[in-house]
Amino acid sequence: MSTPLNLLVVDDEATIRDMLRTTLTAEGYAVQEAASLREGLALAGNRRIDVFLIDLGLPDGDGIRLIRAIREWTNRPILVLSARSQEAQKVEALDAGADDYLVKPFGVQELHARIRVALRLAARTGDQQEPLLVGPWQIDLTERSVVRDGERLRLSATQWRLLEVLAKQAGRVVSSRQLLREVWGPGHAEQGHYLRIYIRQLRQKLEADPTRPIHLLTEVGIGYRLMPGPPPQP
Repeated sequence: MSTPLNLLVVDDEATIRDMLRTTLTAEGYAVQEAASLREGLALAGNRRIDVFLIDLGLPDGDGIRLIRAIREWTNRPILVLSARSQEAQKVEALDAGADDYLVKPFGVQELHARIRVALRLAARTGDQQEPLLVGPWQIDLTERSVVRDGERLRLSATQWRLLEVLAKQAGRVVSSRQLLREVWGPGHAEQGHYLRIYIRQLRQKLEADPTRPIHLLTEVGIGYRLMPGPPPQP
């Protein structure tokens, strides 16, 4: 079973949030909710969100501010859901960093289609699109899976998110701060103990000898690097 994508809905209308939570959960997404700009910023900064659904008319500020703030640290898809229908307002939201714009009221099926399109586009811009071989394991970012001889490796949501970030930058050093920001959110950028625990867990699952890793490497004082390649020949 693949890891569910995490969506954040930021809308001050409880009925809209309830509707979105029901339909998105039924589609297999994990849904976080915020009713204000402040709550949206807090959740965006402390959770790993895959897609943002943002209303512009929030009680404590304009959703444009939230879009700009999110764009300072991530390129994950942002969809605007708003009653504002004027062209200038749409352009402002898209210029601020939104990927798409739906005018309320909108159809549920159209929303699902827009989310799928945004996710496909985000996947195409990733550094790693083809399955990645790491020892005997094949990492497929599109399918969100890790497979060996047809058997899927069981990973927690956090383990997968950490592996995903490293796999998209395979062969490159990824700083500890970037990993913490991408996996746990910018509010955790200084909490390196999270990272060390989960790196150790991933090594126990991916490496033939977790105490002598050859794929998930530590770059002392910088971060970590995922080195792809087949298992060594005996």
